[in-house]
Amino acid sequence: MGRKLLLEKAHIENIRQYDVYRNNGGYAAQEKAFKMSTADVIEEVKKSGLRGRGGAGFPTGMKWSFLAKPEGVARYLVCNADESEPGTFKDRYLMEFLPHLFIEGLAISSYALGANICYIYIRGEYAWIVDILEKAITEAKQNGWLGKNILGTGFDCEIYVQRGAGAYICGEETALLESLEGKRGNPRIKPPFPAVKGLWGCPTVVNNVETLAAIVPIIEIGGEEYAKIGIGKSTGTKLISACGNINKPGVYEIDMTQSVEEFIYSDEYCGGIAGGKKLKACIPGGSSVPILPANLLLTTAKGEKRMMTYESLADGGFQTGTMMGSGGFIVLDEDQCVVRHTLTLARFYRHESCGQCSPCREGTGWMEKILNNIEYGKGKMSDIDLLWDIQSKIEGNTICPLGDAAAWPVAAAIRHFRDEFEWHVLNPDEAQIRNFGLAHYADNLAAV
Repeated sequence: MGRKLLLEKAHIENIRQYDVYRNNGGYAAQEKAFKMSTADVIEEVKKSGLRGRGGAGFPTGMKWSFLAKPEGVARYLVCNADESEPGTFKDRYLMEFLPHLFIEGLAISSYALGANICYIYIRGEYAWIVDILEKAITEAKQNGWLGKNILGTGFDCEIYVQRGAGAYICGEETALLESLEGKRGNPRIKPPFPAVKGLWGCPTVVNNVETLAAIVPIIEIGGEEYAKIGIGKSTGTKLISACGNINKPGVYEIDMTQSVEEFIYSDEYCGGIAGGKKLKACIPGGSSVPILPANLLLTTAKGEKRMMTYESLADGGFQTGTMMGSGGFIVLDEDQCVVRHTLTLARFYRHESCGQCSPCREGTGWMEKILNNIEYGKGKMSDIDLLWDIQSKIEGNTICPLGDAAAWPVAAAIRHFRDEFEWHVLNPDEAQIRNFGLAHYADNLAAV
């Protein structure tokens, strides 16, 4: 049984209510942190080795230390709760069921950074969670954990919730800041980085929900103790959103000592492949990370068991590895069509591109059209090489990582499942019938 730090109290009835949370040890970490200096709190976060849980995995303490502190200029903490990555839903779980844990983490982080105002930029579709957060913020403020002169320290902190308008691009931190300022959510060119010039031109730290919630157990048990959990630089615990063709989809907290095989097949976690089918492939970090076939997913190119850590999942680079990403663990069984799934992802990224960069604006549309042709029996062998060429011209040539996120799934699908693309080209009728059924095939044929 893996150690639980974030979801330890999730089973307690009515834990989202202030009194229940407080009676079960809630806000003790904030009491402890506010007796420490801000430098000491940041040092504990550095010692913990906590890496950003939003996808990039950048060391949190180091990111905090970059924050500029000019005299007389406000500093801001912004929480990226715009959880829009397909396959990812663990931040939603935290905010919905453990809102006070999240708010406690925000308050401690704001104190450490000297940020008197904190914004939660939440995905617009999470409308019901806004109400939960607003209530929890009110309760925390009424009980002295937010507001003026918190715990007699002289530190003031206000938290505001801002709903997004349904744009995936606003999950990119600079696009989020643009949206928060009331502008179109287009990513900014960096540098300057938000730590120097962020919200309204002021020094700003942007962290995601899970990252900020993890500050609570770090303060409770200490950075060094937190760093002992996990393997190597993959310290602490990580929330995984598991979905797809598994027996037990849900949100799981792992301490990153599990192998991928154990995570998929053990009853403690995913419970194996649904219907007793075979594992075909998995996208382990949300839709933007490379897909891996079963053999490379369970074992690295070195013949070692692949572990649920940042380093092990990335072992071999994109040739034989992938990324932890946002922890959106999407499992595909033997009956799933990789071409069809790749088309679905390409359609998503084409729709969500902000259009600011031409490689992404044009390339995502071209990839969707070509994949659509291959899937619906109109593809040519040359289309596969054309797809590869297009994705290679998108990757690394855009202001923000959305271009990379659109290119990587296509590249990995061709790299590992080229034979499936070729089969679709050579057997267009059979491919359509297999994927969509005879009735859909007949309708499509009539339309042509």
